[in-house]
Amino acid sequence: MVALCGGTLNGLSFFPFLSDPARRSTFCLKLALVMTHLTFVGVLFGFDKELIHKTIQDLWYTTVYLLLLVATLAQYFITSGSSPGYVLDAMRAINEIDASRNRASSTKDQPASSKNSSVVITIDRNQLEKSLLGSGTTSWAKLVMDMYSPGTSVRSVNCTYCNIMQPPRAKHCYDCDKCVLQFDHHCVWLGTCIGKGNHCRFWWSYAIVILLLAVLSICLFFLLLLLLFHSYLILTNQTTYELLRRRRIPYLRNTPERVFPFSKGVCRNSYEFCCARSSMYRMEPLPTAQELEEKSRPYTCSDILSCRCCC
Repeated sequence: MVALCGGTLNGLSFFPFLSDPARRSTFCLKLALVMTHLTFVGVLFGFDKELIHKTIQDLWYTTVYLLLLVATLAQYFITSGSSPGYVLDAMRAINEIDASRNRASSTKDQPASSKNSSVVITIDRNQLEKSLLGSGTTSWAKLVMDMYSPGTSVRSVNCTYCNIMQPPRAKHCYDCDKCVLQFDHHCVWLGTCIGKGNHCRFWWSYAIVILLLAVLSICLFFLLLLLLFHSYLILTNQTTYELLRRRRIPYLRNTPERVFPFSKGVCRNSYEFCCARSSMYRMEPLPTAQELEEKSRPYTCSDILSCRCCC
């Protein structure tokens, strides 16, 4: 147990982002989504051996798919790692700009002399953040209050969780525990909020994913049509050759349209195809003229009630 804990701690120290539970769950979600897609593609190629040969022959299809796959993964990780635009970061940026302007103006106002010809300004980062979050937020407060209509109270625009003033369209995200500019929603698949900073990347991620699914859907749609086509042949007791070359086969040339000479009904055809244990050398004789005439007879209400098409 000690060795296991030690290995876990060493792994977390080697990968610092895994020490945070929220970032660790986000990383596991991304890994699960990527593995799900790769598993789906593996199963697709595993069940359809001809698809491998088709992709080798049609290199353009494989190239388009791989390019879309790489673009999807790149866009996914870029979007999930991008900042949605936090209110706290915007507040710090505004106040840092204002503080730098004040320092520049104070330096400019100093009298020129040989003693202060070289001025070195040292700023403590922690002290600057405290001042930005404390009494030095007058620039941010003025900027935010100017966005609202006159008479708006400070309490109504102040976030009760972050204790900072929210501009219009900002909202506190309870999952990220931060206020987000132009908050759209918290995307569980990306593990981050969607806001002003990454809304465009989020849209492009969806667009590329849809293109990737469209390329996969072409293959899936073709396989589905092929399945339906062969199911139709089974239900009517036909072969592909008999269906496509009906007018060239001597024993089918004079058969009326929409008449399937070897069909014994949908139910019996299905039973013989799936369940009947007959010899592979059993041949089917050609139907007589009387049987063909019976098969070509139009359906009536009594035929439908008696399930003529099934037996």
